[in-house]
Amino acid sequence: MTGLLFLIPIALFMGLLGLGAFLWAVKSGQFDDPVGAANRILIDDDKPL
Repeated sequence: MTGLLFLIPIALFMGLLGLGAFLWAVKSGQFDDPVGAANRILIDDDKPL
């Protein structure tokens, strides 16, 4: 039972830390253009030898 008193606050803190990291990533524009990055891999910019 005493283990739960130790683990529950740690789990809540880690959950809030993950939520904070996600909100920071959204605010800083990490998810602005998900389609462009997927299409960029298909563009061949290499010049033939």
